[in-house]
Amino acid sequence: MTGANATVSDLLHMHSTAARALAGLYAVTCVVLAAYNVDRVESVWPMAVAVLVCVAAAFVLVRVEGDPLPLRPALALMCTGAVSCGALFSVVPPGPTEQPVHLWTFGMSAAILVFMCVRGRTLLAWIGLILMLLTAAVWGATEGPGAAYALGVSVINAGPVLMGTVFAYTIRPLARSIYVLREQSTRRVARESATAALLEERDAQLDRLDALARPMLALLASGEALRDEDRTKCALLEARLRDMLRAPALQDPAVVEAAQAARLRGVEVVMLDDKGMDDTPASVRHRVHRAVADCLDTVWTGSATVRVLPPGRTALVTVLLRGDAEVRRIELDREGRSVSLGALVSTGGPSTTRN
Repeated sequence: MTGANATVSDLLHMHSTAARALAGLYAVTCVVLAAYNVDRVESVWPMAVAVLVCVAAAFVLVRVEGDPLPLRPALALMCTGAVSCGALFSVVPPGPTEQPVHLWTFGMSAAILVFMCVRGRTLLAWIGLILMLLTAAVWGATEGPGAAYALGVSVINAGPVLMGTVFAYTIRPLARSIYVLREQSTRRVARESATAALLEERDAQLDRLDALARPMLALLASGEALRDEDRTKCALLEARLRDMLRAPALQDPAVVEAAQAARLRGVEVVMLDDKGMDDTPASVRHRVHRAVADCLDTVWTGSATVRVLPPGRTALVTVLLRGDAEVRRIELDREGRSVSLGALVSTGGPSTTRN
């Protein structure tokens, strides 16, 4: 979830497995409270209705996505208190209750209203609380211990709803900012990591360049006369540095060694990299390097051109071998497997193709 579409529900993980587990615990609590009071009621089924209404409301809160909570589910949740309390009041005996737990639907419905505030439906939550209070007042005035008593034991549930309202108007606006700051921090860490990796790679390349070029540069700076052997080493070094710049994807020890050996045999080796191997799996790269090295090992005269093709081509790498008698072209497919196209030109007679 990114800062652009993050919500307080995501911040609180209200759709997570843990949230569903809490909803399950809420359901168990409703069942236990109903079972505790079952011997006081005239009929069991209204109590079961109250349990089902509260449990369904809890799972709607944790399963229905969207912020704020979609209107239709929110309207249904708004009626949770009135419906569950009305079902309970229809079977409880008249008169004051001995224990507050006998009117358990008040507290369980208030919990639903609190999380309605968290889900962005504060107004509907307060309407739901008012409906619950009116239901209690009607019950108290008609069959219970009086409207004043009923309102007295039910209005205390306005406290949790008020806290949910404060949360809604203080924390909800900050949810997006919290995710934006987290995303910015993640991007900053990624940039710092990329910069550190770039600097590390640069230092490694400088170390390799220093190890390769320093001895020859020291020899040139000394002013001593260069021997044929030194000139050969200088030419090989120049070719190696050129390969490092023009064909980084082919800088495998086996390929480097094979190219060096071919140049010592008098073969002109050219390597080019058009970035077709940048996203190639390591196993394919290994096959390509092995195949290129094998091709270079077979050349004793002429020239060899190894080219990594651009992305999107059918072939991954082409190897063009020009000898005294023929020109051969070898392609490596996207899996790094060799496909020999045979002799393209034969100077010893008519053109032939060898498979």
